Parts: sequence; structure tokens; C-alpha cells
Amino acid sequence: MNGSTAILLLACPDRQGLVAKIANFIYSNGGNIIHADHHTDFSAGLFLSRIEWQLDGFNLPREIIAPAFDAVAKPLEADWELHFSDDVPRLAIWVTKQDHCLLDLLWRQKAKEFQAEIPLILSNYTELQPIAEQFGIDFHHVPITKETKAEQESRELELLQQYDIDLVVLAKYMQILSSDFVEKFPKVINIHHSFLPAFAGAKPYHRAYKRGVKIIGATAHYVTENLDEGLIIEQDVVRVSHRDTVADLIRKGKDLERMVLARAVRSHLHRRVLSYNNRTVVFA
Repeated sequence: MNGSTAILLLACPDRQGLVAKIANFIYSNGGNIIHADHHTDFSAGLFLSRIEWQLDGFNLPREIIAPAFDAVAKPLEADWELHFSDDVPRLAIWVTKQDHCLLDLLWRQKAKEFQAEIPLILSNYTELQPIAEQFGIDFHHVPITKETKAEQESRELELLQQYDIDLVVLAKYMQILSSDFVEKFPKVINIHHSFLPAFAGAKPYHRAYKRGVKIIGATAHYVTENLDEGLIIEQDVVRVSHRDTVADLIRKGKDLERMVLARAVRSHLHRRVLSYNNRTVVFA
């Protein structure tokens, strides 16, 4: 598809005629809807929607669309966001020593699987600096100890502001972000395996192997102040068997983490994730 689009994400109390009201706003201003996806959560009494329309031929300049739609949204008691497809988000990828998720995201970005700039890679170690140099991305080493955590998180926030970062992706970053950091910069996506909390800590795959697990999973979620309890964006599983070694489990787990994190980042960048009531709707 050629041309830019506008993307509306909306949640409001459910009532009759909501689709018609939104569609009529777009139609009456000369817009052509190309994607429309709706969901009603009856238990919460909420209507949720993602609508995308072409800006070519739309009568309202993009800076006028939001205030104009607000007149429609207020009577509906709606929470809503408006985005444009030609806005290019800026990502910072944070890592520790494992490179599989980092390399996968960098490759996908270079292959134009998603539209984003990646100007910054940050790590509490230096092992992955050569990868940043290979891809021509600035690398910042920010070591963190219990004593320096608050000071170093302040430095990290300064770097995010300096690089004008829209989203942080924790690509196997083995540090817990403080509640103060998350409050100041809430747009963070994390990936972790499914062995939590049963096999927390070091060598989870070795302990899972000893227990004879039959399924490995991975979860990508938004980060909150509560560890690994953020809103889930994407999950998947892969089966393992008695024939699989520890090395097989690790390989399958890394493959799964790459895929699940990439899906989550793509869904976020494509404005397909709508958060409400401690859960998400991820539109196809």
C-alpha cells in the first residue's frame, strides 16, 4: 500500500452505534478505511477498536485530526490514541551477555520487517559492544551494582532523552528496573522464558531438564514495577521430549524467545496493542 495512514486505538464503555459513529467521522471527512478491528469485553463492559484509514484524500490536516475527533470521543467517555504510519519510532535495545535476541531484532530491522530506528544499544557489560559497532549503532556501557543502581538509572534516563527514544526493548537484559525508572519511562518490553517462578535463578534449563519438562514457553510483556507481571503482548510454546538434551532445550528456548520478542515488538510498533484493566488486546 502506498501513502500514509492514520491509526486510531480506542476503548470506551460499550453501547450501540459506536462503530457507526467512528466510521462516520472518517467518512464525513473523506477518509477511506482500510483496516477495522473491534472487540467487546462483555465482562468489563468495554468496546475496543483499532481503525486505520488512508490520509490521501482525507479532508483534515493531520494536526487537526486529534482535536476534531476529541469532540466525538468525549461524549463516548473514550480513552484513545492517534498515530500515523509514517512516524518512525526510535528503539533502544538493552542487553547483558546473550546475543540471540539482539541479533534477531537488528537483522529484522535491517530487513525492514518493521519500521524503526535503533540508535542506541545499552548494556551492563561490554561483551556485545562489537555487535553494536558492526551495525553502526552507539553502544553505552552502564554497569550497575546495588550501591550505584539509582545513580546509573538516572544516567540511563538521560541517555533515553538524549537519543529521543520511544521504546526500550530488554533483549535478555539481566537487571531489574526500579519502580522509579518504570514510572518515568513506562514504554519497556521484556522477554523471558516460561520457567519462572519454578526455575528462577541460574541455569534454569539444566534444572528443567532434570525435572523432565515437556514444554518450553516464552512471554513478551510490558514492564511494570512488579517483576514479570506486566501486561502480556505475546506468548508461545514449543514441545520437548526425553530425547532432547540440555543443549537442545537451550537452543529451542532461544529460538522461541527470538520469535516471541520479535512479534511483540512488531505488534507494538504497528500500533496493534491496546491495554486496559491489566490486560491487552492485540489486534491482528
